[in-house]
Amino acid sequence: MAEIIVVGSGNPSKLQAVQLGFNAVFPEREFVFLSAEILSGVSKQPMDDQETLTGAQNRAANARKVCPQADFWVGLEGGLSELDDSVYSLAAYSWVAILGKQQSGLARSASYILPGKVAQLIRGGMEQGEADDLVFGQENSKQNSGGVGLLTNDLITRAELYAMAVKLALIPFVQEDLYPINQGRLE
Repeated sequence: MAEIIVVGSGNPSKLQAVQLGFNAVFPEREFVFLSAEILSGVSKQPMDDQETLTGAQNRAANARKVCPQADFWVGLEGGLSELDDSVYSLAAYSWVAILGKQQSGLARSASYILPGKVAQLIRGGMEQGEADDLVFGQENSKQNSGGVGLLTNDLITRAELYAMAVKLALIPFVQEDLYPINQGRLE
C-alpha cells in the first residue's frame, strides 16, 4: 500500500524535490505525493537562517494539521542570509523539515551567492523569485528551475538543490537506531 506524503507548498519545484528525495532514499517503497498550500508563518522572503528554518518547520507541522491521515509531512522553505556587507554576500539556500508518525528530520541545502543585481533588488524589498525574473527576463522562475537554475544554466535546478536536503532530512528515518524515536520532534 502506498504511503502518503504531504508537501506543505503548492510550488511544483518543491513537490519535485520531495519526490526525487523520497524515491532515491526509499526506492522499494511506493508513495503518493500530495501538495497543499500551507502558510509558513514567516515573511514571504525569509532573511536569516532561523526564520527560514522556522518556515520549514511550520509548513511541515501545518501540513500535518491539514492532512493528519498522511504518513509524512514535509516543509521546505527557501531563505537568504547576509554574509557580510559586500554586494556579493547574499547567500540563498533552503531548509527542509520532515515529520513522520514517530520520527522527524531536518536538513539545510547547499547555498550559493546571488549576483549583485539580484541582491540589490532583494535588499530593496523584492522576493528572490521576483528579482530573478526581472534580472533574467523570466516569469515565475521560482516554480521552475529557480534562481540556481538560471545561474547554472539548469546544471542544478531548484528541485535538485532541494532534493539533496530532502535526502539529508531523511537520515533519521534510515538510521533509526542512531536517532531515537521522537528525539528532537518537530511540533
